[in-house]
Amino acid sequence: MNENYIPESELIINPNGTIYHLELLPEQLADIVITVGDPDRVGEVSKYFDRIEFQIHHRELVTHTGYLNNKRLSVLSTGMGTDNIDIVLTELDALANIDFVTRTPKKELTSLQIIRLGTSGCVSEELANDEIIITETAFGLDTLMHYYPMEQSIQETVYLDSFANYMRPHFPLLQPYIATGDTALLDKFGTIYKRGTTITAPGFYAPQGRQLRANTDTKNLISLLQNFRHKHFRITNFEMETSGIYGLGKALGHRCLSVNALVANRVTQKFSTQPEKTIQRMIEQSLELITT
Repeated sequence: MNENYIPESELIINPNGTIYHLELLPEQLADIVITVGDPDRVGEVSKYFDRIEFQIHHRELVTHTGYLNNKRLSVLSTGMGTDNIDIVLTELDALANIDFVTRTPKKELTSLQIIRLGTSGCVSEELANDEIIITETAFGLDTLMHYYPMEQSIQETVYLDSFANYMRPHFPLLQPYIATGDTALLDKFGTIYKRGTTITAPGFYAPQGRQLRANTDTKNLISLLQNFRHKHFRITNFEMETSGIYGLGKALGHRCLSVNALVANRVTQKFSTQPEKTIQRMIEQSLELITT
């Protein structure tokens, strides 16, 4: 047996030839992939396509593939959290880079362009609700990338050490990791959007410093993040997927970017009065950048 052969229990292919969770055939995936958390937002993106060639809805995972300005795009929902990102990015890579007949990696690999369009909370007084920013660097407070080997630049290592040392006295069990977006995509989207450092949290409430009825140990999290500085860097926003997309995307050789619509300012404790309008603006502007 080929030493690169991937067993049935590891690469699960449905009887109809599709990948296990996404229920996609390899030919149904475009090389440019837009990810959104909310399944309902897939249609809000694909409604701008000139034509849609394929649609599938399986569990919370919705995929539409089509064309805009002669570019083939797929838009799919991931659900919330980096546990879902582990599934989605691994299966996207399998669709692009594994031969489903021989169950072996292809000799020529495809580097997908993966762009997240998501909502986010803000932890900076200098940024207001309804602004849109791109993530240059993400700190993962989850554990996903502790299961994968990661290569880091000297700059990333220094930045991570600075953040980890700053947080350790307050959260001694925290073991953050760091991941950075694709340089070319950052430069392209940076022509209209500010760059920021994103915190990817493993939850929406206590892991992001929220408290409703349950007592938490994170009451001071927002002020800690707001006051962190490393050279000219500072924390700008919270969400739940970016570090996983950047970390796993880089490990698999894909080009990734996260675009964030700021809808909840955690410093002023105000929520956007027009979140859907802001999300639509993010979608329209991002599609124009992707297809031109």
